[in-house]
Amino acid sequence: MRAVLVWTVRLCGPAGWVAVAVACVWLLGVGAVPRPWNGVLAWGAVAAGCAVVRAGALWGLRRIEGSGGGVSLNKSNGGGSWESRGWIRVRTCAVWLLVGLASGALFVGLLGAGSGDDRVDALRDAGARVSTATVVERPGGVREDLSEDVVRGYSARLVVAVPGGPERLVVKGAYTYDKPRGGAEVEVLWAPSAPELGGYVHERKDLSALAGGRWSAFSGGADGRDALVAFVLVMVVGCVLAAVFTFAAGPVALQRLAWSPGVQTVRTALIVAVFLGWRPFLLGDEASLPEELFAGGGFILAPLVYVFTSVGTIGDD
Repeated sequence: MRAVLVWTVRLCGPAGWVAVAVACVWLLGVGAVPRPWNGVLAWGAVAAGCAVVRAGALWGLRRIEGSGGGVSLNKSNGGGSWESRGWIRVRTCAVWLLVGLASGALFVGLLGAGSGDDRVDALRDAGARVSTATVVERPGGVREDLSEDVVRGYSARLVVAVPGGPERLVVKGAYTYDKPRGGAEVEVLWAPSAPELGGYVHERKDLSALAGGRWSAFSGGADGRDALVAFVLVMVVGCVLAAVFTFAAGPVALQRLAWSPGVQTVRTALIVAVFLGWRPFLLGDEASLPEELFAGGGFILAPLVYVFTSVGTIGDD
C-alpha cells in the first residue's frame, strides 16, 4: 500500500503540472474560440483532481508512517533519481515557474473578464458584424479619458452611417483615441437584424474577436499590448520567486515541504477554489459572490499562498 501511495504522489505531481500549464496557455488565447471554453475547463478539472488525489495520498502516507511521515532522501528507500538533490531543485523551480505562469494567465484573463458589456452580448446574439462607419452628427457628451493628466482617449455619444446599413445608428459610450468629430470614420460593431440595438465602438478592443464571442489575451489593440506588458511583469516576479525559493533552502527542507500533507492540502484548497471560481466565466454563466472573489483574486492568491507555505524553508537544510 505504501508503494502505491508513494507512486500516486509522484505521478499526480507532474500530471497536475502539465494540466495547469495547458489550461493557462489555452486561457491566454492560443486556442481562442467562443465560450463555453470547455478545453480550459477540462484541463482545470484534471489539475484540481490531481491535486486532490495527491493530497489524499500524502495523508494516507502520514497515517501509515505516523506523525513523522514523509519520504527520505535516502535512495535505499526506493526513491532513486526521484529523490536526488538535483531533481528536487528542478522540481521546485518548475513549480514556482508554473505559479508565475498561472498568476499571469489569471491576471490577463481577469482583464478580459472585466471588459464584458451587455451591449456586446446583445449584438452578438443578434448576429453582429464589424463595419467602417462615418460619424454623421456632431458628437455629444464628449469626455476625456485621463491618466495622470494625460489624455488617453475620448468617450462620446455618436451617430454614424453604416455603408449598406442604417443611415443613423446610435452609438452610446463610443471610445476613440482621437477627439470625435463629424465626418470621422470609426470601426463599429452592429447587428443588421437589430439596428435598434445601436452600435459599439471601442478602439482599445478587437471588435472582430468580440463579434465572434472569442477572447485572446494578446489580440490587436491597446488592451492586448497592456495585457502583454502585465503578463511579462508577472512572469518576471515569478522567475525571481523561483530562484529565491529553489536555492535559498536545502534539498531536505524542499523535500519535506513537497511531501507535507498539511502544506499540500492548503495548496490544493487554493487550486480547487480558483478552479471553481473561474468555472462560471469559462462557461459564460453568472457567477456568485464567492466565485467572483476567487476568480478575481486568484492571480494574487496563488503566489501569496505558495510564498506563505514556503517561507519557512529559507535558510533550512
